[in-house]
Amino acid sequence: MTELPFTASDVALVCEGGGARNSFTAATVHEFMVKGVSFGWIGGVSAGASHTMNFLGHDAERTRESFVEFTASPASGGIGSFIRGDGYFDAKYIYETSGLPGNDLPYDFDAFLNDPTPFRIEATNALTGESVRWGREDITDLESLLKRVRASSTLPVIMNTPEVDGVPYVDGALSGSGGIPVDAAEADGFGKFLVLCTRPRDYVRPEVKYPAVIRRMLGKYPAVAEAVLARPALYNATKQRLLELEKQGRALPFFPDEMRISNTERNLDKLKASYYDGLVQTDRQWNRIMEFLGA
Repeated sequence: MTELPFTASDVALVCEGGGARNSFTAATVHEFMVKGVSFGWIGGVSAGASHTMNFLGHDAERTRESFVEFTASPASGGIGSFIRGDGYFDAKYIYETSGLPGNDLPYDFDAFLNDPTPFRIEATNALTGESVRWGREDITDLESLLKRVRASSTLPVIMNTPEVDGVPYVDGALSGSGGIPVDAAEADGFGKFLVLCTRPRDYVRPEVKYPAVIRRMLGKYPAVAEAVLARPALYNATKQRLLELEKQGRALPFFPDEMRISNTERNLDKLKASYYDGLVQTDRQWNRIMEFLGA
């Protein structure tokens, strides 16, 4: 096996979203960083966009803290935040304010600039329901990066809707691939994918219950309501394609053997346990991962 550090220049690292469930895959991203494994491309949707940003910022501890202690912090949200009008999860604080210099989770933008790895972050246009992909060409400063990660991660109703260049955006998992952006890597010319998933292998996304309620709650953004209702079909189709790519030897999906938390989990002990589960499974499957990467 090749000595580390190692660059899998022909492999795209694809990061599924999943909110707090990404505490599990944060462990895998952390291990890649501390062991010096890099890729030819990285992309993510929703919480996977945070993995993308953290990987390119080369701060392994930020990768862990973002989905463990920081997610559990009272400053990240709660009923008080919702009553104040900042959303049940205070997305502006979580994704923007905290990442600025001198704040709670500062981001190393210089490290990001010094890493030439191509990347994509996806969000959903709240007015049209269409998917948008952002890359290096769209990033002019730290704030422009943080704003786009927030847009990609914004859960309708429980987070306030941000604007990028005057356009409102919500969670990227509501359009495009439905949350697993293998197609974004393909569009950028990649044909081999390591996919960090936050649902078990046998998970099938169910149809949305009570569509009339969804449409009423999202009355300001009808296109978002329709995207929420259409997402299960998008997600399940992408999942089936991922399994086909696996059979062809072109994809290695990293599915959690067990996912014990929901996307809105904020209990610190449960988040720590989820991260530990991810660490144990990453260690157990490490040789298989490295073999797929060509190391």
